[in-house]
Formats: sequence, structure tokens, C-alpha cells
Amino acid sequence: MLHSLPNGYRAIVIGASGGIGGALLSLLQTDPRCALALPLSRSGGDLDVTDEESVAGAVSRLSDQRGSFDLVFNATGALTIDGVGPEKTIKAIDPSQMAKQFAVNSIGAALLLKHFAPLLKREERCVFASLSARVGSIGDNRLGGWISYRASKAAQNQIIRTAAIEIARTHPQSIVVALHPGTVDTDLSQAFSKGRERFSPAHAAASLLATIDGLTPAQTGQFFAYDGRRIEW
Repeated sequence: MLHSLPNGYRAIVIGASGGIGGALLSLLQTDPRCALALPLSRSGGDLDVTDEESVAGAVSRLSDQRGSFDLVFNATGALTIDGVGPEKTIKAIDPSQMAKQFAVNSIGAALLLKHFAPLLKREERCVFASLSARVGSIGDNRLGGWISYRASKAAQNQIIRTAAIEIARTHPQSIVVALHPGTVDTDLSQAFSKGRERFSPAHAAASLLATIDGLTPAQTGQFFAYDGRRIEW
């Protein structure tokens, strides 16, 4: 349960058809303190984060829900797109594939902030959380590789940081953060996590919500791992 949000809180999960998004939605829907948990996803025909008209249309349809939201969670993301996975070397960079990574992982997050941030409560604690990845940390990069994916997540982190500063001016109790879920047993990571410990989506979702629950508005605009530890940019 999210004890830091008011009883009867309202939430939106974007990317609810994915492994982590679906697990987040299930937890929120079973939380007796959650009055409403709305799923949005591309596969559900509700929202395509790479299409601003689609994002704006989804927000417009939410006007029927009458009221603001306490939590907006962006659980979208892409590592392999159109069958093409992350590059192992800079020599393998394909500009069109790089653009697709940025469209989902960076520009998509920016469009969600642009259109969904106005739905957040203005005078009460509210949260916009977005799935990033530790490999998007510039300071933590010691292995190289995966240039397009790393860069797109690093760009998302900058977008989160910048948006958090702006949103705090009108929403003083807001928390806008990037979150690293760990290595999760989903389709996104399955081909790249051999020999590594993987969390179940349910475990990852519970950890992410617990991390959110422990944050304060003073920590807005930062980057956190599933265990609540801050990650360097």
C-alpha cells in the first residue's frame, strides 16, 4: 500500500500491458486505499508515447474521470525495437534505430510530462515516476556499449530533472523522479540477462512503490533504484 498518498488516491499506469506496468497496475488495484487505477498502453489502443496526438487524446479522454490524480507512473520503455537490439560498439550505430530509441525512451517521456503533469494535484503530495535504467547513468558507465539505449535513458533523466524543477513551482508537494527497476524477468531484458539475478515483475513493482512511498518533495528531480538508493547522473 502507498501510505504516503491520501486514502482514496487516484493513479494512472502508462505502459500497463508490459511486465512491470501490469504488475504495478495489479498492486494498485488491490490496494484498498486506491480509489482508481487506470491502465493505458499502446497495445490496449489507448496511448502511443511516440505520437503526441495519441498522448493528448488520452489525456482528453481522462476528462471524463473528473478530478486530478495523485500518481502517474510511466512504465514504458524499449530496448529491442523492430528486432534490433542494443549495439555492442560505436561502429554499429544506425541513426534510424537510434532515433527510434529516443522516440520511445526520451521524447515519449517528455510528451507524457507535457500532457499528464497538469493532471497532478496542485496542493497535495503527488508523484510522476518514470522507468529509467541504471545504464542511463553517465557517472556509473564503466562497461560502454549499448550507446543508443544508454543515451536515450540519459536524455530521459535530464528531462525528468528539468521538468521536476518546473513542476515544483506550481506543485510544491510534487515528486518527479526517474526509477531503475533492477533486472526484471520481462521480455525487454530476457535476451540480455543470462547469468544475472532477475526479479519477478511483482517483486520489482512492489519495490518501486515502496521507494516512491519513502520519498519527499525535497528529493524531486532525482534518480533512484528499486531499493531506494540514489543513483548518480
